[in-house]
Amino acid sequence: MAQQFNSMNYKTKTAVLIFGKNWIQPMVLYFENPNAVYEEIQNLIKTSSTTPKLVEYKPLGPIKKVTLLSNQIAGVALQEEPQLQ
Repeated sequence: MAQQFNSMNYKTKTAVLIFGKNWIQPMVLYFENPNAVYEEIQNLIKTSSTTPKLVEYKPLGPIKKVTLLSNQIAGVALQEEPQLQ
């Protein structure tokens, strides 16, 4: 018999997905405050048409440091994922 999904053992974590120009897949990054990073990247996308900036992030997880040119970012999204406690 199939086991029931127990929501008590799971919590939700949020990932920031960065979509780049000419990239096949988005880059998935985890931060302590993903909403703030999401807002920052959205502002970079809006202002990158005038002057591109080199930005660096230090996410949590397997990727330790990311450096991007702001004019190469096509989009950004937040994704909620279930995680065992």
